[in-house]
Amino acid sequence: MDARTWSLCWQAAVGRSFYLDPWLAERIRSRLIGAHQRSGRVLIDYLQLPGEIHVIARIRAGDSVSGVARAFGNVVSRWVRESQPVRSPVLAGPYRALLLESDEALRREVRMLAWRPVSQQLCVTPTHHPHGALRIALGLSPSKGFDARPLLLHFGDTVPAARSALRTWISRRPSEQDWRAWELTRGLELATGGAGPQAMVAKSVDAAAARLIAAGGGYGIDGALELLAGWVTAKIQPASAPSLHGDSSTWAVRGRALVACLAVNHRLCSASSVARYFHRAKATLSEQMSACRSRPADRQILATPLHRILEESATLRGGIAIHTHRSGGLGRQMP
Repeated sequence: MDARTWSLCWQAAVGRSFYLDPWLAERIRSRLIGAHQRSGRVLIDYLQLPGEIHVIARIRAGDSVSGVARAFGNVVSRWVRESQPVRSPVLAGPYRALLLESDEALRREVRMLAWRPVSQQLCVTPTHHPHGALRIALGLSPSKGFDARPLLLHFGDTVPAARSALRTWISRRPSEQDWRAWELTRGLELATGGAGPQAMVAKSVDAAAARLIAAGGGYGIDGALELLAGWVTAKIQPASAPSLHGDSSTWAVRGRALVACLAVNHRLCSASSVARYFHRAKATLSEQMSACRSRPADRQILATPLHRILEESATLRGGIAIHTHRSGGLGRQMP
């Protein structure tokens, strides 16, 4: 049967640790390896941190990813309670499983896992962290039951060539924007903003929304809405860019509706949240969104792939930064 590759993640609750006791880390590691020694499962990469456990695994289509993840999480929770006998949750929430749909996606995940201990200030370079598959794959630590060949095969046909390619691949440190998107997608951080009845809430988001939020410069939904507002403005009113917040002109009304449509399409937040962001009535904004969806020019804007929106937004912001630096003034600000 066909197999698919997954990235699995478990996060410890506040006050809990996956290896407070030395024996616990090794026991969890052995469980990880053992859980993937059944037919149809392949453990490609793993990483253990005090507050996180990450796995890249290939699991056949007929196998239950949720069953594998829950069984492992339940056993680890029991062991952590034995090690730390306090009455509180062990896991911060349900496990997260993301499908890695290409070899490139798998390789990107390997890089993020390699640098995760550094980002958590546990070591100064990826190869120094002892609780993961990287050192084994590079021949720096004994395998102790972990087969590194499935990981190395993604980087070369022979062990020496694969190890050299893997070292080169992980030499580039992920950017802060990369980290924000990665953390949001895996539920390690929650998106904040006016996404519900309350003024401020925190929620989990999927990959598209995570990329928008990360590109906005933080973990807030408002930053992503600001990015969309700037991009929409450049599309429909490039010669002049007053704020979409206060302007009541026809183009500004259209711009706010386009931002709302994009936010809903990419599952960033609801139309109600966009209405609050712009301090407008939700019913009025919904009517304007319907008009946008029936307008051919606006349908073309709404069909723009997310990667193009992000690329063009980065160019817009870069151009404004250059203008500000050269003029010595504020230049034209993004709305």
